[in-house]
Amino acid sequence: MPHRLPDDLSPPEHLPWIKRLLARLLGRSLNSLNALHGPSWSQGHADGYLNGHGQGVDEGYAEGRMDGVEQGRQVLLIRDMRPTEHRGPHVDDHLFDDWRLTLTPELKKRIKNDVALKLPAHMQPSAAQWKMIFSDTPSTYVIAGAGAGKSTSLVLRILMLSHYLGFELGSMTVVTFTRESRKDFINKLIEIMGLWGRTLSLKEGRELVRTFHSRILPLVRSLPGFSQLRAFENLNNQTAPSGVDESADSNPFDLRINDAQRQQLNLCYRDLYASNERFREVMAPLYRQSLQLKELERDHPDVQKRITVTELSAKRDEELCDTIEDLWIRAKAWPINGIEPMRQTVEINGFPFHFHGYIAELDAWVVLGFDPSEDQQMKRSAAKLPVWAEGVIKRTLFQAFCRKPVIWLENYAAAKGVLHALEGAAIAGPGFDYKVKGELSAGPVLDGFVSAASFIENLGLDVPAAVGEMSFAANDPDRYFFEALSLFWKAFEGHLLAQSPPVMTYNRMFALFGETSPENLKMVSDELLRPLSHLMIDEFQDVSPQIVSWIRASLREIRSRGPAMQVGRVAQRSSLLCVGDDWQSIYGWRGSSPKYFMEFAKEFSSPATTKVMLGDNFRSHQHIIDAAEHIVRAAPGIAGKKAKAAGGPQELLPVMVLDRDDEELTERLIKHYNDGDSILLLYRKSSEKAKLSQGLQALVNYDSGLPTESRRFKQLTYHSSKGLQADAVFLLGDCQHLTQSPFKNQVYRMAGLGKDDDADPFDSAQKDEILRLAYVAITRAARHCYWYIDSSNGAGSSVNAIIPKASDRIAGDKAFFDDRRGQGGRQES
Repeated sequence: MPHRLPDDLSPPEHLPWIKRLLARLLGRSLNSLNALHGPSWSQGHADGYLNGHGQGVDEGYAEGRMDGVEQGRQVLLIRDMRPTEHRGPHVDDHLFDDWRLTLTPELKKRIKNDVALKLPAHMQPSAAQWKMIFSDTPSTYVIAGAGAGKSTSLVLRILMLSHYLGFELGSMTVVTFTRESRKDFINKLIEIMGLWGRTLSLKEGRELVRTFHSRILPLVRSLPGFSQLRAFENLNNQTAPSGVDESADSNPFDLRINDAQRQQLNLCYRDLYASNERFREVMAPLYRQSLQLKELERDHPDVQKRITVTELSAKRDEELCDTIEDLWIRAKAWPINGIEPMRQTVEINGFPFHFHGYIAELDAWVVLGFDPSEDQQMKRSAAKLPVWAEGVIKRTLFQAFCRKPVIWLENYAAAKGVLHALEGAAIAGPGFDYKVKGELSAGPVLDGFVSAASFIENLGLDVPAAVGEMSFAANDPDRYFFEALSLFWKAFEGHLLAQSPPVMTYNRMFALFGETSPENLKMVSDELLRPLSHLMIDEFQDVSPQIVSWIRASLREIRSRGPAMQVGRVAQRSSLLCVGDDWQSIYGWRGSSPKYFMEFAKEFSSPATTKVMLGDNFRSHQHIIDAAEHIVRAAPGIAGKKAKAAGGPQELLPVMVLDRDDEELTERLIKHYNDGDSILLLYRKSSEKAKLSQGLQALVNYDSGLPTESRRFKQLTYHSSKGLQADAVFLLGDCQHLTQSPFKNQVYRMAGLGKDDDADPFDSAQKDEILRLAYVAITRAARHCYWYIDSSNGAGSSVNAIIPKASDRIAGDKAFFDDRRGQGGRQES
């Protein structure tokens, strides 16, 4: 069929009209003649269309691409690669800037050469000691075991900073804990600096080498109104020499109360007792507890012996009361003002006995005793036993079976002071002793307040706030003790500040500038803060949380002030170097903790920290070292510690463990003294000093009469021996954890110390500390160590078997121990 041209193939409209007419007539003529083959035309049209379309696309793409690339070169392509969530900048919580000491290899070589020339061979640093001296990071901690030679290394560190790098001494502080260690370090510093031609005066040495106390006191005195402030702990100190800080020789571990301090305690007590009704209410049960007859267990031998005569004693008790009352009346000691005479009956083990009176203010009953000044042979008519013996039986039965509060007045003199604190005579203080659970003995109640408050504050806690978080059983007298402490301590701090000049405890001073009150440090001048820029601390394992808080707050303030604080000085920025030994941390009972040394890098955040391990022991031979480490290794500690003897070849003598025998000890000690050895006699309890044999006492008198430099015998407690050494060391007594302290366990948890799941974190820490104390005592020995242990605590003893003790770690199968306990006779060494 003739194919009709599609409309889009009709003659183009742009042709002239005559040409369009001719084209249309020609097309129709060809159609009528069937000159066009329709399918061929369609196929040709299709092929042509497709080919033309393809070529057009290719040509258009090529031309368009060229144009697009050219235009694209002039367009910025932005891709958003940011995370979808919002994130702010990181917080830089470091205590230090990211900086390094400028110690070149050439300078290190020069320093080493100078040291080799100027110091004797035995003082040449080891590789580990040079690492400590040359540490260039902002923070450094040095694990220095016993006898590690740390003091010489610390002196050389100061020499390197000042002599070779030009750091001003006024930008540094070296902190020691005790008067003796401070004095020794200053002398060594002056001596070594002199070898380098640097004359250091004693005054300059004392300015550089300080205690924490002598650094905090000037900061507080710089505050308005506190220029003449005195420390409570120094109230009884004599006036210090001109230019010497009165606190320089204070001992942070000495809590003994002197007369001047007790006067302030008593005055505050008097005023608070008179003005605060609640304080009077909570003091009454404490007073009653102190006077109250102490209980006896019913299976006690005395109870078992006297319980058989209970019925007979009860029948005669009223007559006994009459007899004793007559004696008291005749002595004009009865009745007593404040005690209501009241013959009240009480049932004891099912039988009636009698009280003599009642103290309403204490809610306690009174029984009168037989005064020792009376005739000891006195008997009642028809009685077989003397009156004093009948009184002893009654007292024992009351101790075992009476559950009412009973005050047993032993004698006439005791009665005169029984109501001393409750009759308006409190100006002299409470006048009674009290024992907090966990303490080894009772003491004056105000001394107990100071001790408990110091422990709480050393942990970085506020006393009233901590007491408010404690809990005790309703009938526990400690509940009243700590409420009284909370009331008293707040009043006492106010009382001290009201003095002229004002007085403050050191703990309060540290709290003023700790992390809870950082704004106070902004009031301190650059001049006073600058000495803390480069801080070097010895015995860091004994630092308390309170001190740690002050150090961190001070370092943050120094960093925040920036370079402006050190304008015109060589010493820039700040650094911290701490030397210690977690195995020698033995003051946890006062609130210190080795945690801050063991976790140093976490507790003192720094861009870079250097850790140094001083493993050489220049004091003891290997057997002494191994024996001490064997005992202490059961306690948690810094990993990887193992000391080695570095003092040259020595005879290896084991630590000899013996049953307590004072006569044998005396003979052995005198022999060592006569052989020319220096000697330390160490004991666990200071009361042992009064028990010295005549032979030892004669030796003490002889040695103390010699010139100081010639003396070779010292006797000290285990704790006070730290830092000392001797050829022969004699140890008296085991190291035991004898008590449990509910209050210290509670505040330990508040301070974040101990494991989270430990219900008794303080007691757990003390079980570790007894091992560290034994380590300290043993490592005082250079050659000989003898450990005398009471036979009741010896090997195989069942007495106190559940009480942890250091001697449990003695290993008889080890070459470094020679355990001779239980051999029943003296043995030659």
